[in-house]
Amino acid sequence: MTLLTPWGEALDRSSVLPEYPRPQLVRESYLNLNGVWDYAIVPGQAFTEPATWDGEIVVPFSPEAPLSGVERQLMPGETLWYRRSVTLPEGFMQGRVFLHFGAVDERCRVYLNGVEVGSHQGGYLPFSVDVTESLTSGTAELTVAVHDDSDTASHSRGKQKLKRGGIWYTAQSGIWQTVWIESVPPVYVERLVITPQLADSAVDMLVETSAPGSASVTVSASVTVSADGTVVAVAQVSPGTAARIPLSDIRAWSPEHPFLYDVTVTLGDDTVTSYFGMRSFGVGPDASGVQRLLLNGEPFFHAGVLDQGYWPDGLYTPPSDEAMIYDIQTMKDLGFTMLRKHIKIEPMRWYHHCDRIGMLVWQDAVNGGSSYNPAVITIPAVAPLRLNDKHYRAFGRADARGREQFRRELRDTVELLRSVPSLALWVPFNEGWGQFDALDATRELRQLDPTRPVDHASGWHDQGGGDLHSLHVYFRAFRAPRADGRVLALTEYGGYSLRIPGHEWGASVFGYKRFDDPARFAEALARLHEEQIVPAIAQGLSATVYTQLSDVEDEINGLLSYDRRVVKAPAERIRAFTAQLRL
Repeated sequence: MTLLTPWGEALDRSSVLPEYPRPQLVRESYLNLNGVWDYAIVPGQAFTEPATWDGEIVVPFSPEAPLSGVERQLMPGETLWYRRSVTLPEGFMQGRVFLHFGAVDERCRVYLNGVEVGSHQGGYLPFSVDVTESLTSGTAELTVAVHDDSDTASHSRGKQKLKRGGIWYTAQSGIWQTVWIESVPPVYVERLVITPQLADSAVDMLVETSAPGSASVTVSASVTVSADGTVVAVAQVSPGTAARIPLSDIRAWSPEHPFLYDVTVTLGDDTVTSYFGMRSFGVGPDASGVQRLLLNGEPFFHAGVLDQGYWPDGLYTPPSDEAMIYDIQTMKDLGFTMLRKHIKIEPMRWYHHCDRIGMLVWQDAVNGGSSYNPAVITIPAVAPLRLNDKHYRAFGRADARGREQFRRELRDTVELLRSVPSLALWVPFNEGWGQFDALDATRELRQLDPTRPVDHASGWHDQGGGDLHSLHVYFRAFRAPRADGRVLALTEYGGYSLRIPGHEWGASVFGYKRFDDPARFAEALARLHEEQIVPAIAQGLSATVYTQLSDVEDEINGLLSYDRRVVKAPAERIRAFTAQLRL
């Protein structure tokens, strides 16, 4: 029997994730293409449209997800085809028309009326195709061909595995984020990079534009900043050059006070809206000289939860906007201040909800590499082992092209998310999964984004770099180690499992400590924090990441059941110990 969330149960196939998908760059022209498409899965990897189609698929749910209506695994060596017609509304075309994909796993080609108009590789990042010339009549047949090698190749794949089980989950493929079309004038705002400068009471604004051919953009962009509907700054910004805009009466962003400024940018005939939060992140000593994470210049404890971003009915795809909000708001209501987004990049609306609700985000890069050596990735959980990550073969990173793809996608991830107010820290590697040259990755992250700390190797195979002394502790009591000059962080722990009858995904059970009684589960959770975690704060502990937000398939170690219908421990019991996770 399929396990459904409340939002999946109420899904309207004619209105799937209809919200504007890019909250930090909004314009009025928007045509959502989610909903019912045709699909076919065919053997081989030829790019010839199938003669017959297998049926209907609900986009953007992958064919493996129950909400897609297909529930079939795409295998390496097969091609997944999508098809639907596209008709632009009257008056929609302003100059250029772009077709946007939030994410397609893992390689795809895009066709209009049988002619290839674009392609993309990489299953976690958005891409766009200029389809202006192909939509001159306003109507066309859109087809997409997808290949996915899943965990049989070196590309980034997260926790997907064809032979799923334990901490590895059902592999998914194809379109898994919103597909949409927008129209823009010939000269338009392509991107905004917004960097708050809290110490200087200002915000840096970079307006990147695009123009036909080699034409340069000479007109300046008009930028208006508002707070609660009142204009607080107006500036003229030259495209391509960051401009510092002074602000007065600063209202700082924090989890307790997630205030967001509104931005309107006008460039010629193009107008977009955006937002930002005035905050700063860093590392520095507290009054006792202990290294701490800083928020707005002051020590701030990051009380976090590991968030895998999986759903029983949508897999990678949240069944609705409300479902995303529920996860974030529930964790905040339980007293947590941070979510570690684990080995996944979410739709941009998820980050937007963290921004406005007030939830810090640690962002993991998506791991790749060939098959992992169990000795490398599991022995450190129970015994000391630290390997030099320049031994590429040991870490599944012998493929030079795979390493370069990871570096490229790491850079693209920073560019995609750098303006997110709530994003507080980068995590390039976790538990040795496809790890390599972590010190080099840290240096590059610091160059790309000097405004955020880095946890260079979460869990183990510490190369001595980054800002965090990052520990995962599951099979022993936690004791704060001797300070090493970095911020001490317990970046995974707990993982206590409790099966909730009627709310489990399958018969298998995985967890780090098992309970069969809700009262004993709640008591153990409280005792873990009160006896081990809270006392360690005075000894230098500055951040924690409890495993985990919800059950995921075999893992029944969530604070929430996989279908999000049950909070496993009384909320007041959880709030009693999270209230102590403070400095």
